[in-house]
Order: sequence, then structure tokens, then C-alpha cells
Amino acid sequence: MKLNRINKIVAFLTMAIVLTACSDELAELNKNPNAYETVNAKFLFTRALLTQANLNPNGNRFNNMQMLQQEATYSEVTAPGDKYFAEGYVRNNWAAYTGCLKDINLVIDEASKDPADVNLKAVARIWRVYIYHQLTDLYGDIPYSEANKGLNGSYTPKYDIQSDIYKNMVVELDESAKSLDGSKTTYGSSDLIYSGNTSSWKQFAYSLMLRIGMRLSKIDMAESTRVVKMAIAGGPITSSGALAKIPYADGALTRNPLSDQARILDYVDGQNPLNVQGSKMSKRLIDHLKGNSTTTKDPRLNVMAILWVKQADKTYKADTATALQKGMQNAQFNGYPADFETYSEPNVDVVYSYSAPFVVMGPAEVNFLLAEAVVLGMHTGDAAAYYAEGVKAAMAQWALFGPGGVISTDKVNTYLAYNPFKSAGTANEKIEQISTQKWVLFYLDQIENFANWRRTGYPALIPTNYPGNITGGRIPRRYIVPESEETLNKVNFLAAKARQSGDNTLLSRVWWDKP
Repeated sequence: MKLNRINKIVAFLTMAIVLTACSDELAELNKNPNAYETVNAKFLFTRALLTQANLNPNGNRFNNMQMLQQEATYSEVTAPGDKYFAEGYVRNNWAAYTGCLKDINLVIDEASKDPADVNLKAVARIWRVYIYHQLTDLYGDIPYSEANKGLNGSYTPKYDIQSDIYKNMVVELDESAKSLDGSKTTYGSSDLIYSGNTSSWKQFAYSLMLRIGMRLSKIDMAESTRVVKMAIAGGPITSSGALAKIPYADGALTRNPLSDQARILDYVDGQNPLNVQGSKMSKRLIDHLKGNSTTTKDPRLNVMAILWVKQADKTYKADTATALQKGMQNAQFNGYPADFETYSEPNVDVVYSYSAPFVVMGPAEVNFLLAEAVVLGMHTGDAAAYYAEGVKAAMAQWALFGPGGVISTDKVNTYLAYNPFKSAGTANEKIEQISTQKWVLFYLDQIENFANWRRTGYPALIPTNYPGNITGGRIPRRYIVPESEETLNKVNFLAAKARQSGDNTLLSRVWWDKP
């Protein structure tokens, strides 16, 4: 009897051990071998940098370049931004919520656990502001304070009012910049922009704050002035050493995605003049760069533009000669034009070099912002000096794209001598001159280009009125929030829609875009 009881106990213990082992094995089988069980903050931060930078290349690049009349196309199908009926191409950036925002919030949560990780948290907060800054400028009211709370069971976040988002972004930048500590742990090589340099991140934070402050200049001058002064006091980027850029290299997995896409979808490695998208550089941009004479010409023309000239052996050779460059009129054609080969294309070896960096923000933009701040009475200083420094930095920036992008000092000085700042002009004339320079500067940052054009109205663009357009021949003012939001987050989406003119179209305006 006693032996029988012992046997039962042994059998029970054996079964328990077997079941535990099976349970452990099943648990192991359920693990994703490609996922981290804990948050790897450095890995996720790198991914958040790249994912946000990579949002720019999608259909938005072609549409914005064409909307802002820097490129033109004969096509009705592929990215027809200058024809104003490309609703399907203006939603891509909403993917930030399931991509870079999800990652950066995980990084912030993880870095908040240990006071020693103060730099990891601060830098991630600064980058999160950059992401939200682009989203709210594109869409207006967006999920912000309650966004990315799915792990906490919140799947229907409210849409915050854009004015509130702007106030909070300023607070986030100021707190983060002030908390940076050069003696503490950084992201090191995982930081693709500054390699962990906390001083440079501080300058970037206040540069972004300066941009945000100037964005309010037409809607709330008092708040705009307050934020601009705070940003200037904090110390924005004023030299090329602190220029914020994401580097790329010519390799199978490391190429600049914008360049890779442009060469595949449009310029076919720069060898085929009959490009896929039917896109050429616009008449508006080429005429501006050519100026009225050889002395007023912008030397960036010969860096940015090429014409493919047919040779005797029927091959094509790229030529940067000024006299050959010609831009295509926006929305002029429906179908392939007979003279398509006579129009300029972007210089793929420079503009779309596989190793071209994505410039996030640099001294060129900062100096132009400072010049405008002086014009508007927000800042003391010499607007003409800031303008000249902005032009010099904007032209020097092309050297980052390879030897073909280098512009000599003599050419820059000649350009400034024949195109000086309009010191005796009206405030509007000065802002037009500054904003037109920014229009050229942001050729490869079309999200910021779109925002600055909406805020200032410069350069003055002549809208097209192509048959079948959906805006009544008016240039779009905002991106469209995906219709899926009306299904997934209906109550909050409809509340935001009602606040913003009651519609969700290309002509809706964000809060700061004052008519």
C-alpha cells in the first residue's frame, strides 16, 4: 500500500515535470526569433530616424515638386501633382503612426526608466517633435497627446487642436534641450545625425523651435515673437558643423531611398530621356535659376539641371551648359510631347546620387529664418547679412552631394553681388526674396517647402486649371487624412473635421495657414 502511494507520487511528479517542459517548449515556439523581448532603445532610435526620413520619397515628392512648380509632368497617372487630382498620393505620411512614432515612443518609455539615460530620452523627444511637426503641418489637427497608446488599451485617440500641439512642441524642445548632459550616455554610432553630440542636438532643438516660431507669424504674432526669441536665445545652428543630415552610401541596402526611387521610377539611372514618370524640371524653376543674364544666373542651375543631348552614335550625354537648360510648363500636356527630350532633368549624379544625404536642417534655413525675423521686427540684427549667409550656406550644401555639387566661392560672391538683398524694399519684397531662396533650398525637402510656401505665399505661383482637376484650379493647401480614420476612430475624426471647416479635402487649411 505504501509502495503504491510512492509510485503514484513519482508518477505525478514525472507528469508535472513533463508538462512544465512541454509548456516551456511551446513558449519558446511562440517567440518571434526576429523580435527583441526587451526594448533595444538604440536600434529603435536608428530605425525611427531612417523611417521618418524615408517617408519623404514616396508619392509626395513628385506631387509636391509639381504642386510647387519645380517639376512638371505630361502624365495624368503617375504623380500628377501639377494637375490637382492626385488625392491618393497625399496620405503616405500618416504611416508615421505605425512606424517611426511607435518606435520613438517605445524609446522614450525605455529611456525614462533610468536617470542615466537622460540624453537618450531628450534626443528621442526632440526627434518626436520633428515627426509630429511635419504631421500637424500636413494634416492640421491630429492624434497627439493620446497617440500610440495601444499597449495601454487606448485605440481611439482624440485629435488635438493644432494650436495646442504647437504650444506643447515648444515645451518639449525647450525641456529636452536643457536636459542634455554631455557627461552622460548617448546613442553614439546609433545616432546617424550627430553621433551622440549633445551640443549639436541642442542646436538642432532650438533651430526647430525657430522654424516653429516663424510658422506662427501670420496667425499669432505675439506667440511667434516669444518662441522666436526663446529659440535664438537657446542657440540655433549657425555653422555647417552642426548641420543635421542623415547619411547614405552607395550599396544595396544603404542607398538614399529618394535617389533610388527617382532613378527607378523616373530617371532610369539617368540614361533614358524617355523617363517613366514623364517628369521634367519646370519652366518656373529653370527660368528662376537662369535669371536675366549670365551675371544674375544662380550657379546652382549647373549643379541641379542637365539636358540629355543625343550624340552621333544615338546615345545620350548629360550636359550642364546654361544655354541648353529649358523647363517644361506645368500641366501643359496630355500625353507625350514631341519635344520632351529638349527639357531639363535633375542631375542624377548630384541631386540623385545614391550616397546623397537627406538634409534635415542646417545653417542655410536658420539664417533665412533669422533674416525674416529681423524684417518682421522680432529680432535685432542685419537682415542683409543673415540673407547673404543663408545664400552661401545653401550653395555650399550641395557639396555634400559629391564633387559635382561644389560651387566655387567666386561664383557665390558674383551671384550675391548681382542679386543683393533688397534692403530698401518693402517688408513683403524682402520676405518674398527670402522665401524664394528657401523654395530653391527645399528642392529635396518638399514637406518643408510646402509648409513655407503656404505660410508666406512666396514665390508667387500661377495655378493650373487642368481638365478634371478636383480643386477648381487652385493649388492644394493640406494633405487628406485617410478615410480609414472615419471607420477606425470615427467620433474623434469627425470632431476634428468639424473644427477644420467641416471638410477633409486638398483645399482644407491648417490652423496657421491664414488666408
